[in-house]
Amino acid sequence: MRFPAAIAISVCIFSSGAKSQTSDDPGAIRITRSAAQPSPAATGHFTGAVRIDSSFQATAPSRLSGARVTFEPGARTAWHTHPLGQLLIVTAGTGRVQRWGDAVDEILQGDVVWIPAGQKHWHGAAPNTSMAHIGIVEALDGKTVDWMEKVSDAQYTASLRGATVPVNTQQPRPSQAAIGDFAPKLAELTDNVLYGDIWERPELAKRDRSLITVAALIALNRPDQLRSHLRIARQNGVSQEELIETITHLAFYTGWPNAVSAIGVAREVFEQK
Repeated sequence: MRFPAAIAISVCIFSSGAKSQTSDDPGAIRITRSAAQPSPAATGHFTGAVRIDSSFQATAPSRLSGARVTFEPGARTAWHTHPLGQLLIVTAGTGRVQRWGDAVDEILQGDVVWIPAGQKHWHGAAPNTSMAHIGIVEALDGKTVDWMEKVSDAQYTASLRGATVPVNTQQPRPSQAAIGDFAPKLAELTDNVLYGDIWERPELAKRDRSLITVAALIALNRPDQLRSHLRIARQNGVSQEELIETITHLAFYTGWPNAVSAIGVAREVFEQK
């Protein structure tokens, strides 16, 4: 597959970005530190919670710009086109992409997606999993994107390419299968209050909530609950390397035995790919 130099991303609100390192030399390398950049929430041309990080825009004569974009579960762009095409590199989680008239395709961490110039399309997270990608755009006559109507729920939940049944967006919560027949009220509270309310609050991304939950379960030495939440953390875009580093860090605060036990649980979960 060949990628032309004209690469575009669906986000049209890129700015020149914060410059934490400047130089009078136009030929000098410029580094924009991640800590110096805000993480604004995307609005207007998106459905659901979307965050934009590490945006950049090259100086003339280059016309490239881009960013890392994180979609919470169910979040997606509106339909849109790019005058010079679009490249997406999926860095975490599971997502969806669709060209107008085609079936919906699933995209996974490590996938590279090329969308030709002028093709009407949308992309975003899977219904129950967040997704992050890096995208790059090259402007044509100063324009990087043409926005259109939003993606309807019916379009978003259409069958994946090759699937024989529509995507089920209402999967039962793990608590129902685990304790629903024995403690239905506790399962109901877990589903409706913990997962249905707390985990859905936009003030924290699900990825961050997973890290907090995993850290708490390691500190409390709760291997059974840790096992399920490590799986959820991976679905929410936390990498294996990040989870291992979290456990290593916590060894100094929660105790060596807790960390060693957590590594054993993590190894079991990571081997179940």
